[in-house]
This record gives sequence, structure tokens and C-alpha cells, in this order.
Amino acid sequence: MLFLLAVLLALGFEVVNGFHDTANAVATVIYTNSLRPTIAVVWSGLWNLIGVLVSNGAVAFGIITLLPVELVLNVGSSAGMAMVFSLLVAAILWNLGTWYLGLPASSSHTLIGSILGVGLAHSVMSAEVFGEGVNWGKAQEVFASLLLSPLIGFGCAGLLLLLCKLLIKSPKLYEAPAKDHPPPLWIRAILIFTCTGVSFAHGSNDGQKGMGLMMLILIGALPASYALNEATTEREIARLLQNAKAVSSYIEQHYDKSELSPSEAALELSNYLKPNVSPNRRTPAAIAILNRELEANLEGRRSMLDIPSSERPKLRTDIYLVDESLSKFLKQGRRTEESFRSLVRNYREDLDGSTHFIPVWVKVAVALALGMGTMVGWKRIVVTVGEKIGKDHLTYAQGASAELVAMITIGVADQLGLPVSTTHVLTSGVAGTMAANRSGVQMNTVRNMLLAWIFTLPACVFLGAALFGAGLYAISRLGI
Repeated sequence: MLFLLAVLLALGFEVVNGFHDTANAVATVIYTNSLRPTIAVVWSGLWNLIGVLVSNGAVAFGIITLLPVELVLNVGSSAGMAMVFSLLVAAILWNLGTWYLGLPASSSHTLIGSILGVGLAHSVMSAEVFGEGVNWGKAQEVFASLLLSPLIGFGCAGLLLLLCKLLIKSPKLYEAPAKDHPPPLWIRAILIFTCTGVSFAHGSNDGQKGMGLMMLILIGALPASYALNEATTEREIARLLQNAKAVSSYIEQHYDKSELSPSEAALELSNYLKPNVSPNRRTPAAIAILNRELEANLEGRRSMLDIPSSERPKLRTDIYLVDESLSKFLKQGRRTEESFRSLVRNYREDLDGSTHFIPVWVKVAVALALGMGTMVGWKRIVVTVGEKIGKDHLTYAQGASAELVAMITIGVADQLGLPVSTTHVLTSGVAGTMAANRSGVQMNTVRNMLLAWIFTLPACVFLGAALFGAGLYAISRLGI
């Protein structure tokens, strides 16, 4: 029952995400009469589906690295399930509230704030140093992308509009749409293309956040089926094993040895992966020891299906600890030969391939949830974007400029594995075109949007922390 409820909550988050973020993609085509609302939301939902299906999963698993290591490794425990429920409920509550008020707030900010709240609460409740459960390094990367993306949207969309005015002299492009009349065919084609691009980019970026959470739930509840990528081929396993042996040999030759059992090595690396922890002389030895364990489990296997179900969760844990520890060890400036760094990069790609996978049915479920949300709740956010940001009606050129910049920005972020907000990029792009066109902006709307953006993170941090604490208390009282 808990498993099914968690899956429904993850899909519910994506439905609400559709209210917010996907609605931005259709705002311009609706308010320029390029597509009728019903057709626009169905078209956008279709391209969200395609975007989700072709996504590479980098954003999905990037979100998971923000979570406390102990809870990621033990997501099937009571504390792990409390984490999943609290961050999802917190994100859904805030998204529903801002949607009801017609404020295009960021689902990315909402989810990340909830994750940080869980991490902070976990550090307090586990008697650690406050904030130790948060991956601040990864959080800084995410904050930078979320902060810069609306600035890029505002500036680039405004500049693109000015460039269009300089190069394209067609007056119709800069006129407000005639009521109930579609634009000329070539303008209509541009607007539909940009709507399609934003929808596709949104699906490939924002859709991955729900996929990451779905995988976390599946790994915790059904590790025998989802801990390892069963599609890994015999050749890929052989290459993984070869690189594992090479990494172990290098570490054993170049670093101090320590007599650690595999369980002690796992504990050493679990502590090492906490934020602000530096390596000690036992760290390389722990990586090598756990790596040898990993080799022993893979030796002679032709498929991941050859590994007994009972051993798969432990193998996944070993892979996670070795993978993340090698990454952190090299990032902290350890003096190593370039040949070893290259070997580690190839090895980590193999490790990721064995655990970073998303079944097609998960992608389809998330895509359908996104599309359903768009079709049900699109109007509140669309009205804000189309009517309440600028003082004048949105022109064809303004809509196309904002959407084109959003499409490119989100697409680049997707390739880099960075979660950005479609809402922030597109709405700031619309505001940028209004400013560049000297149309003026409605300051009440802009002020409310900025306040929603500013308060989203702290509010969701508080909600996530409070719900996580309440969940753990309820679990202890019920004796689960």
C-alpha cells in the first residue's frame, strides 16, 4: 500500500508540474491564436511524451544526488519512505497553492527545496552537524542553473526581439493578434515550432525529476527487479570488470593499504560521501576493497539476471559508493596521472550504465501524468503569462522570441544534466520582450511572481523538514 501510494504521489507531482510548467509552453500559441486551446494542450502533451521517452536520465539521477547518502542507500527503510513521502507532499502542496493563485512558480525550485528540507531535518534528527546531510556542492550547481536561467531568458529574449526588428521588416510580426483570427501561415508555423520545442525540452528536463523519484521508490520497494539494469549486455559486463580490475590495481600500487573488511570499507565510504568530508589514508584503500568485492560479484556473469535477487541490492550499494567516491576523490584535487583519470571516467560511465536506467513504462507513466496535468489545469497559468505580465497584448514576435530562448536554454541544460525551470525561463523571457519592446510590464504581476520565486525555496525547505520530522515521529509511534 505504501509503495502504491508513493508511486501515485510521484505521478501526482508530475500532474501538478503539468499545471505549472507545461502550461507555459502553450501560452504563446493560444494567445496569438496559432492553435486552439484544446489542440494546443494535446499537441504539447504529445511532445512532452516524446521528450520524456528520449531523455538520457542525467537530470533524473542528478536530483537523487541531492539527497542524504544514508537515505539513498536505505530508501526501502522506514526513514527512506518517510523521506520520499515528505518531499513529494511538500512539493505538491506548494505547487497547488501557487497554481490556484495563478502564479507561475517553479516546480524545480519546489522539489529541490523539499529535498533540502529533508536533508536538513535528517541531519538534526540523526544527531549530525546541522546541514551535514545536504550535498551542498551539488546544491550550488543547481542553484546556479536556477538563478542564471531566468536572467538568460530575460536578456536573450529581449535581444532576440530587437534583432528580429532589425532584420525582419514585416509589420505583421510585431502587431497584436487580431481577435479570433490566426496569424499568417509563416508566423503561425514559427510559433507552433517554438511551442513544440519548449514542450519537448520540458519533457526531457522536468519530466526526469519525476522519473528520478519513481526510480528511487522502485529501487527501495522492489530491489530485485530495479536495483540493476537487467539490459546490461555480456560485453558491457566484461568491460566493466576489466576497468574495475585496472582501477583496483592502480589504487593498490599507488596508495597506502589498510586492513578493512568490506563492511568497514562501505562504512568508510558512506562517511566520506557526506558533504565537507576530506579523504584520509583509508579512503583509497576502502575504494579498492569495495571494488574488489564488486569484481567478485561480477566475475563469470553473462547477464545481471545471473546475479541472485538477494545479492542485487548490496551490489547496487557497492556500485553507488565506489562510483560517487571515485568522483569526489578526483574532484578534490588528488594528484593522479591523467591515464588514471581517463580510466576512472570510462569506468564511471560503465558503472552508471549498470544502475542508471529508466524503464520505458516509467517514462510513459510520467509523460502521461505531465500531459494530463496540462490538459486539466493549463488555464490559470496561461492567462497570467498571456495577459498579466505585459501591459500590451503579446505580439507574434514576442511569443516566438520567448519560446525560442526557452527551448534552447532548457535543451542545453538537459544535455548538461542540470535541472532548470521552464516557468522561470519562459516568463522572464516574456517580460524581457515586453521591456525590449517598451510595452511596459504590469508591476503587480511581476512583483507577485518574484515573491513566489523568492519564497518557494525557503517555504518548501520548511515544509519538507516539518513533514519528514512528523513522518519519522509517526513511524516511531506506530512501531513500523
